[in-house]
Amino acid sequence: MRNGPIGQYLVEQGKITEQQLQQVLAKQKESKGKLFGDVITEMKFISEIDFAKVLAERLNVPFCDLDSTTLLPDVVKKIPEATARKYTVIAVSKMGKRLTVATNDPINFYVFEDLRVLTGCSINPVLATKTAINKAIGKMYSEGQASAVVQAAEQELAEEEDIDLSEIDLSSDRIDSAPIVKLATAIVENSYRQDATDIHIEPFKTQTKIRIRVNSDLVELMTLSSQLHNALVTRFKILSGMNIAEKRIPQDGRMSQVIDGTTVDLRVSNLPMVYGEKVVLRILAGDSSVRRIQDLGMTDYNYKRFLDCLKVPQGVVLVTGPTGSGKSTTLYAALGEKAKPNLNVITVEDPVEKKIDNINQCQINEKAGMTFDAALRSILRQDPDIIMVGEMRDAETASIAIRAAITGHLVLSTLHTNDAASTVTRLVDMGVEAYMVATSLIGIVAQRLTKVLCDDCKVARMSTDGDDELMGIDHHIQVYDANPDGCPKCHSGYKGRTAIHEILLNTPEMTDLVTSGAKAGEIQELAKKQGMLLLRDNVSELVQQGKTSIGELVRVTYAV
Repeated sequence: MRNGPIGQYLVEQGKITEQQLQQVLAKQKESKGKLFGDVITEMKFISEIDFAKVLAERLNVPFCDLDSTTLLPDVVKKIPEATARKYTVIAVSKMGKRLTVATNDPINFYVFEDLRVLTGCSINPVLATKTAINKAIGKMYSEGQASAVVQAAEQELAEEEDIDLSEIDLSSDRIDSAPIVKLATAIVENSYRQDATDIHIEPFKTQTKIRIRVNSDLVELMTLSSQLHNALVTRFKILSGMNIAEKRIPQDGRMSQVIDGTTVDLRVSNLPMVYGEKVVLRILAGDSSVRRIQDLGMTDYNYKRFLDCLKVPQGVVLVTGPTGSGKSTTLYAALGEKAKPNLNVITVEDPVEKKIDNINQCQINEKAGMTFDAALRSILRQDPDIIMVGEMRDAETASIAIRAAITGHLVLSTLHTNDAASTVTRLVDMGVEAYMVATSLIGIVAQRLTKVLCDDCKVARMSTDGDDELMGIDHHIQVYDANPDGCPKCHSGYKGRTAIHEILLNTPEMTDLVTSGAKAGEIQELAKKQGMLLLRDNVSELVQQGKTSIGELVRVTYAV
C-alpha cells in the first residue's frame, strides 16, 4: 500500500514511466523488504534528492536539506549514536519538549515511538535523504573521536617504546582495533566528512602534519608525533597495494573505504622525503556521483555551446585545465549525455575514477605494458563508437586519438593547458600535424574551479577602479568579499566551489587558421570574434552576481 501510491505519483508527475515503475516493483519484490525509494534510486531512474522531495510533497512532510542546515552537537546527541545509525535518523533541532528529527522513512511510527521514549520528547519528523543523514551522523558523532584515537596511538607508543611500529603486522584482519589502524581510518573519515579532495601526510623532524585540501586550500587536520609516522605510512601502503619494504622510490596505489554507508575510492601516492615518506591520498567521487551536464555550473550560453560540441558524431572534444579543475567530472557528464544503448562506449583511464554501468572502462597498467597508446590501438579494433581517453600524455597517444577521430569516431579527452586557444598549439608542439588537429577538432572546453562565497557571512562593499578594470566594466558596483573569520556554516568565508568555462568551437575559418600554423594569440582573437567568452568573463560575471569575490577572480584567472 505504501509503495503503490508513491510509485504511481511519480508516474503522474512525469518523473518516471509506467514501464520503469513496473521494473522497480519487480526488483523490490526480489529484494525482500527493501524500501521502494532505495530500489528506485539504486536503479538510477531518479536521483535520491529528487525522490526525497517528491516523497515529502506526497506525504505532506517538510523536506530538510541537511547539507545547508546547522546542526548543534547538544541537540544531535539527544539520540545516542547507536540508535541514530540503527534507524537512520538525526536530531535537527529542539524547541521545548519537541524534537525535530530527520528521517528517510517518515511514516515508520514505531521508530518515532522508540525515540519518544528514549528522549522524553515528542518527535516532529522531517524528510532527508539517506545519504545526507548518514553523512551528518558520521560528521556530528565523530567530533572529538579523532583526538581520542591519536591519544590512544601515542599512548601505545609510550608503553611499547622498544617495539618498531613500522614492523607490526598491519595487514591482518585481526588488528582492526589497533590504535594505528583506527587512526588511519579516522583520518580518511574526517577528511571525507569535511568535503576534502586530498589528504597530505607530511613528515617533519619532530612531528607529522596531516593537512587536507578543502575548497582549494590546504588546512591542518591534526598533528601527530613523528614516531607514529612510519606505522601510519605502512598502513596506507598495505591498503593501497604498495611494496612496504621499498622506501627509496615513489609508489602509486589505490584503496577504498566505506564511510557512512558510501564506498569511497582513494588514489594514493607515496614519495620519499628528508624525514620519511610523504603520502598524498586523492579522494575520488563515489560510483553514483556522475553528474549531468546541466549540473556542471555552466552558464546557459556555455551550456548550449557544449551541447553543440557533443552533437557532432565524429571528431575530438577536449577538456583542458590544471590538475583538480574538474576535467574528469566534465568528461563523465559528457559520456552520460552521449552513451546510449545502441552505442559502444569505451574508456581508457589512469585510474578509473568512477565506474559507470553500460560503459566499457579500461584501466592503465604501465608495469604490465598496458599504456595509453597500447590500449588505444587495441580499442580501435573493438568496434567503438565513442572513445574517452583519460589524458593525452604524449605524442603517441595524441596522434592515435586524433587519427581515431578522423576515421569516424567521437573521441573525448583531457589535456593540461592554461586556456582553450593554447590547447591547439600544444597538440602541434606534441608532434601532431596542424592539418590533422584542424580537421579532427570539434571544440575545446577550458575550465577552472572557483570558490563560492558563503551567503550567510559574505561582506558587501563598493568596487574600486582596480576591481572595475579586472571585471571589464566602467562603473562601480556592489561586490562581496569573504568574511575571513567565516561563520558556523562555512568556517572560512567560502562554501563550496563552482566551475568556470571558456568554450572554443571549431569553424571553417578556425580550421583554415589552425592549418596555417597560427599562434595561440591569433586563435584566441578569432575565437572571441566568433563568440567565445574567456574564463575571466565567466568569473567576472560571478563576481557581479555576488557569487564569488575579486580575490577569486585574481587567483583563478590572473595572468601577467
